[in-house]
Amino acid sequence: HVQLVESGGASVQAGGSLRLSCAASGNIASSYCMGWFRQAPGKEREGVAAIYIGGSSIFYVDSVKGRFTISQDNANGTLYLQMHSLKPEDTAMYYCGAVQPDGSVCRWTGAYWGQGTQVTVS
Repeated sequence: HVQLVESGGASVQAGGSLRLSCAASGNIASSYCMGWFRQAPGKEREGVAAIYIGGSSIFYVDSVKGRFTISQDNANGTLYLQMHSLKPEDTAMYYCGAVQPDGSVCRWTGAYWGQGTQVTVS
């Protein structure tokens, strides 16, 4: 059983920075896809950043490129999302997800999810 617990969300002013953490426990292999998703009120959940194939492949949605950095500490099973130059449009509930890759593709249907951490930018 996999458990994901996010933390680090807060209310910040535009231009500020936050670092989100996702503590992962359970049977997660180093080959798992790990990612951050977000959902704003009235909007669909969107992928923000993902890391997979042991960290050799990283994805960012265009709107966060150059501002957000995803990283993984395999020693303690923690996934991070460092966010800089935050904008009001980054306001959302941020979720950590984990899923076994389908070959070299991350298919997030059926992924494990955390409970979310709220980021509010004003």
